[in-house]
Formats: sequence, C-alpha cells, structure tokens
Amino acid sequence: MIDLRGVELTLPSAAGQVEILRGLDFAARRGETVSVVGPSGSGKSSMMMVIAGLERATAGKVAVDGHDLTGMDEDALARFRRASVGIVFQDFHLIPTMSALENVAVPLEFAGRADAFERAAACLEQVGLGHRLTHYPGQLSGGEQQRVALARAFAPAPALLLADEPTGNLDGDTGEMVIQLLFGLCAEQDVTLVLITHETGLAARCARQVRLVDGRIVEQTREQTREQSQAAPRVADAS
Repeated sequence: MIDLRGVELTLPSAAGQVEILRGLDFAARRGETVSVVGPSGSGKSSMMMVIAGLERATAGKVAVDGHDLTGMDEDALARFRRASVGIVFQDFHLIPTMSALENVAVPLEFAGRADAFERAAACLEQVGLGHRLTHYPGQLSGGEQQRVALARAFAPAPALLLADEPTGNLDGDTGEMVIQLLFGLCAEQDVTLVLITHETGLAARCARQVRLVDGRIVEQTREQTREQSQAAPRVADAS
C-alpha cells in the first residue's frame, strides 16, 4: 500500500534550507495499522503530507496504492487523493457554513457521485450522527465534529487513512470513543491506517509502531496480535 524509499524533504526557511526527512524508508501493507511517534519536529506530519501527495519529496520514491506520486502533476495528485486517501486532522477542518451532511458530501460531489448525499447520510449514521445531519459545526461538540470528519474521510471508501493526532483536541472519554470508531471502520473496510500520535498507549494499539527522530526511522516495534487494536465496537449514540 505504501512504499517510501530514500525519501528526502528539504524546505526553505528564513535561516536557509532545512532538512525535514533524511533518506526515509517506510512501507505498509494493505489493511495494516501503523502508528508514527517521535519528538516534536521529528518529521511525523511531513511524512504524512508526503504520503498524501500534499508535499513533494525533494528526492526518493513515493508510491501509494499502486501509484507513483513522484512524477504526478497537481491535477493527478488531486485525483489520487480523492480516490485513495482519507485524512483526519486534529483540528477537524470542517467547513463552518455547511451542515454535517454537506461537509461529508463535498468529496463525493467532487468525485461526481450521483448518490453523494445518500452516501453521506449513511456514513453519518454509521458514526452515530444520523440525528445531526442538518447541524452546523458550531452546533456540534468537539467529539461530534471529529466524528463528522471521520465520516467525511471514510465516505469515498479510501484504501488509506491518514490520521494526525485525531484526539489532540478531545477529552479522554471522547477521544477514546473516536479512536474506537477509527479502528473499527478501518477493520471493517480493510483500510490501511497511518496514525500520528504522541500518546504511547494509543500508538501501541496499532499492529506496528514506528519511531521517527530527525527525519529518520530509528525504531520499529510490532505487536504480537492485531485483534486487540481492532476489536472496536461501533458507536450508535454518543455525545
């Protein structure tokens, strides 16, 4: 599903060129759950951006879901993301002037799906928000907003889900509910998950943990079983 080889990322700054990723090698299989941990500034989010095609690698090979991202133009990258990648951020990134239903339907409409709103409603029902279709982000709690973001990410049936600190703005109980939904949906749909987190307990729930330091992978740990991380009940109704 993911194949990064010798990936380098250098970005300009006021102090000159900054090396973010330094010869990064990383691979993940279809359906695998992988957590990425490391200190602030280690390159975790930049690695995710490169995988999503939102940041171009300075050097190396980036292949995701059978697509070589290295030579793609921006239009091709946009089509790739629309078809293959779902992304969940810490800050929800919902459109404030659109209802929950409209927020989830947006990527489906861009994909030209005639059933965009029917699919969006079904996905919101799946995350326990079937009763909140017409509510706007400002009328929803943080946990509800992140569940809308989850529904939006999974609505196009992506092969890969990238999650960057998805519980960072949530309290403990709400964050746990969101994580159970995240793992449950990935397991149901056989979606590869790359999860960036600073929480060691959450990282350990993935089948494999990768530690990044100074733009390089310095350690990998594999769990003995995946069942514990994926045994997540669906939430039917939660605030």
